[in-house]
Amino acid sequence: MMALLACGTGFILDFLFGDPVWLYHPIRLIGALIAFLEKQFRRICKDQKNAQFVAGGLLGILVVLVSVVVPCLFLYAAGRVHPVLRFLLESFWCWQLLAAKGLKQESMKVYAEVKKGDLPGARKAVSMIVGRDTQCLDEAGVVKAAVETVAENTSDGVTAPLLFMMIGGAPLGFFYKAVNTMDSMIGYKDEKYLYLGRCAAKMDDVLNYIPARLSAFLMIAAAWVLKMDARGAWRIYLRDRRKHASPNSAQTEAVCAGALQIRLAGDAWYFGKLYKKDYIGDDIRPVEAEDIPRADRLMYGTAVLTFLLFGMVKLVFIL
Repeated sequence: MMALLACGTGFILDFLFGDPVWLYHPIRLIGALIAFLEKQFRRICKDQKNAQFVAGGLLGILVVLVSVVVPCLFLYAAGRVHPVLRFLLESFWCWQLLAAKGLKQESMKVYAEVKKGDLPGARKAVSMIVGRDTQCLDEAGVVKAAVETVAENTSDGVTAPLLFMMIGGAPLGFFYKAVNTMDSMIGYKDEKYLYLGRCAAKMDDVLNYIPARLSAFLMIAAAWVLKMDARGAWRIYLRDRRKHASPNSAQTEAVCAGALQIRLAGDAWYFGKLYKKDYIGDDIRPVEAEDIPRADRLMYGTAVLTFLLFGMVKLVFIL
C-alpha cells in the first residue's frame, strides 16, 4: 500500500510540475556508472568479440544490482528513522522516474518553433528529443519526428516505469530505468556496440515486451475516450505494429498514427547514413503542427488510464 501511495504521489507531482530539474537526477548517476564500466571493460577486452559479449552481460548485471540495491538500502534506512521519511523519499523518486510532463514540455518547444515559422529553431528543438539527423528535415518531417518520439516514449518514459513502480515501488522503477538507460547508451547494432551492447539491447526488448503492448491497448482506449479515431488506431495497430527494428517501438507508434490519421516513420538519416524504414499509418491527411499537442493528449490519456486501471488491480490484491 505504501508503494502504491508513493507511486500515486509521484504521478501527481510529475503531472503538476514535471521533472525537478533543480536536483541532480539519479538516472544521470546510473548513466555515469554505465560509462565507467564500459570504459573499464573495453580496457580489459580490447577488440575480442567474445570477451566483449561476456563483458556486456557482466555490465548489465552490475548496473542492475547497483541500481536496485542502493535505493533499497536508502529506503530501509529512511524507514528506520520514520515511515513518513521513507514515504517521502519513495514518492520523490517515483516523481523523478516519470517523464510525462517533461516529454510534453520538450515536444511543445518544437510546436512553438513550428508555429512561429522558425524551421531552423524547430530542427534544433526536435534534435534534443530524437536520435536522427534533423538538419535537413522539412516542417512536416520535424512534426513527424516529435510525434513519433511522444508516441514511442509514452511506453518507455511513462507507462512502463509506472507499471514497474506500481508492482515494486521505486526500486523496481530504478530496475526498469537502469535497463532502459543501458539500451539507450550502448544497445546499438553498430560496429562499436554490436557485442558489448547486445545484452543491454536484449534485456530492454524482454523487459518492454509486455508493457509496450499493454500501453498500445490502453492508448487505443485513450483514443476512444478523447474522441480520436480509435477504430483507425486499432486497424493500424494490427497492421503496422511490427514495422520497426525493435519488437516494441512500433506498438504505440502504430496506435498514435492510426488515432491521428497520419503516416509516420519512413526513411531517416542517422549520423550521416540513410536508413530505410517502413511507413507506419496511412496519410489520410497531411501532418500538421497541431498533431504534436494531439499526441501529448493521447500520451496523458494513456498514462491516466494506466494508473487508474492497474491501481485498482493492485488495490484488489492488497485488500
